[in-house]
Amino acid sequence: MSKRRKSSKRRAKPGTRGKGRYYRVVLRPKSGFSSFRVQDVGGRGGAERLAGKRANGTWDTQAWLIPKSQAHVSSGVLVGKTAKIKSILSKLGSRPRRVKADVFRAKPRRDVPESRKPTPAMRRAQRRNIRKAQQARRRKRR
Repeated sequence: MSKRRKSSKRRAKPGTRGKGRYYRVVLRPKSGFSSFRVQDVGGRGGAERLAGKRANGTWDTQAWLIPKSQAHVSSGVLVGKTAKIKSILSKLGSRPRRVKADVFRAKPRRDVPESRKPTPAMRRAQRRNIRKAQQARRRKRR
């Protein structure tokens, strides 16, 4: 009968293996979600979006994970170094303020009322998608 060492086989608890590589910007409380997934935004090694699934099946951003190499803290506020990170932080409803250690809190972006939709950005995206679909149909016919 072989003896197994329990300590080496167990999963390491989060935050116990050295210094983290990300700042976490929390937008909504975890309790409002039933499951989570992490999505790379703009390629590997960059910012990551922590999306949460609600009980009714809708998905929303629970937090952003910002690499420490692409941001810094200035008087308790998270400031982006790269254009991509600056863009993400500017779209939030408020400036990310430090809560503790590497955790920051910000408000989610404001809700656009249905009467103001489609927004100019939505119209541009629709036109772009229609053009893509038309080009695909033309290629298929040839």
